[in-house]
Amino acid sequence: MPIRPHVLIADDHTLVVEAFKKLLEPNFEVVGTVSNGRDLLEVAPKLKPDVVLLDLGMPLLNGQDAGERLKALLPKAKVIVLTMNEDSEIAAAAIEKWASGFLLKNSAGTELIYAIKEVLKGKSYVTPRIAQKLFDRFVRDPRAEHTKHLTSRQREVLQLLAEGRTMKEAADVLHVTPRTIAFHKYKIMDVFGLKTNSDLLRFAMKERLITPT
Repeated sequence: MPIRPHVLIADDHTLVVEAFKKLLEPNFEVVGTVSNGRDLLEVAPKLKPDVVLLDLGMPLLNGQDAGERLKALLPKAKVIVLTMNEDSEIAAAAIEKWASGFLLKNSAGTELIYAIKEVLKGKSYVTPRIAQKLFDRFVRDPRAEHTKHLTSRQREVLQLLAEGRTMKEAADVLHVTPRTIAFHKYKIMDVFGLKTNSDLLRFAMKERLITPT
């Protein structure tokens, strides 16, 4: 019996995960599921999946940052983003840096299976709706860039604080001191002109580190 490609699902919505498993199991072996970016980085090197289906809006560590780190840990693994987010800027950054595919969660199941098969052949796959937005964005301004960027550590700190964790709780997750968390918090606020915790929360949403509930 031929060995089926191994798939790991990273999504914090149980119903979505169960639906994906049911869809994929006739053609692929689902070797595991995780519900946040930190668990993904811990589990994936042990399971060594051929393909990772990755949601962007996960807690503790979002899919954008987890995906980039995962590609460094498992360069041969193919990562397909599955999201409700249609932002072409996010899609462009993901495809450029670490993702082999980018689909919307309302895509047809047949499209997901096709995308997995394509990336396993070494190709890239972007759902047509996003592909058109990428093209339009490039034509409009191929040199568009942001002048300020959060560092990787700042992104981690900002996400944890925006999720409602205290400085001590964030420090425990990142294995640093609360003083270090405070340093990063106030550095972010200073650089980006944020005055209050509400400003910090809105900024985290703007950076797509968390999604509104």
